[in-house]
Amino acid sequence: MNKINVGIIFGGKSAEHEVSLQSAKNVVLALDKEKYNPILIGIDKAGKWLLSGQSQLLIENHSPELSGPSSTAVLPSSEIFESNKIDVAFPILHGTFGEDGTVQGLLKLAGVPFVGASVLGSAVGMDKDVMKRLLRDAGVPIANFLIFNKPQDAVFEVIINELGLPFFVKPANLGSSVGVFKVHNKEEFDEAIKGAFEYDTKIIIEENIVGREVECSVLGNENPMASTVGEVIPSHEFYSYEAKYLDEKGALLTIPADLPKDIINKVRELAVKTYKVLCCEGMGRVDCFVKNNGEVIVNEINTIPGFTKISMYPKLWDVSGVSYSELLDKLIKLAIDRFKKEQKLKTSFVG
Repeated sequence: MNKINVGIIFGGKSAEHEVSLQSAKNVVLALDKEKYNPILIGIDKAGKWLLSGQSQLLIENHSPELSGPSSTAVLPSSEIFESNKIDVAFPILHGTFGEDGTVQGLLKLAGVPFVGASVLGSAVGMDKDVMKRLLRDAGVPIANFLIFNKPQDAVFEVIINELGLPFFVKPANLGSSVGVFKVHNKEEFDEAIKGAFEYDTKIIIEENIVGREVECSVLGNENPMASTVGEVIPSHEFYSYEAKYLDEKGALLTIPADLPKDIINKVRELAVKTYKVLCCEGMGRVDCFVKNNGEVIVNEINTIPGFTKISMYPKLWDVSGVSYSELLDKLIKLAIDRFKKEQKLKTSFVG
């Protein structure tokens, strides 16, 4: 049997670059080498596409706090796909320029099957503003929020009247809790507005939901399935970047979550509904809050969730009976199945 060439795309021009390196490394290790031939395609912080030795050097950088961009590129991206006969791409690019539909659009143009959500699902899932408006219109319970495109438009007193204190300030298009601030007072507010706008031209300010943080993994195309539900119990004030990736004791992950069966089922149902409403495919991790009265509030979806050894997406499936390697098999199959289905569509019209 011929091996399937899997192009693992990682790194990227994002504040989540370092997380991507860790995720990609774990994917490479877990791929069944009897079935797959991994081809490393690194993207440095300057947006240069790297292959072979340079890509290997990028993925082997062990520090989660890496230095700046490298300066050389091997090939332009279009030539990478053609010269390496990639059968399927596996983007492990968290955040902007990777999880937002940009790389997905490039792969569609190049005619390469790829793992995960397509262009629309990726773009919608990345933009917290558009995501929340779609969920709200579909009747999915979410937190109250405000959107600002200019720092001067965000007035502290007005926001307090709308959302109360504390509240969260976030870039609209980023993940891994990068640029996220929990605000308790005016001083923190000024710092948060400045910090969030450093990462995006649009920010979202959300009310603080008091409740337990739970997560559910979703897998599939037309008929997605939900994993068991896990709970995140941060030792920090909230599930920050440091708690997720730098502090090994930053959070306690409880899988399955110690919640009543009806609440577990409600979370799983909402996770699948969220996934469908946002036009997602392949994979996604839906994050929710469970309030003391049992109400479930959807926070967000991650269309390229973390794949590090401590990441919730693969761990939830592992407890649900799907091992890491099996999960990769399923994701690659879903990518190829979608591609074959799309190839049957007409691309010309004869009247």
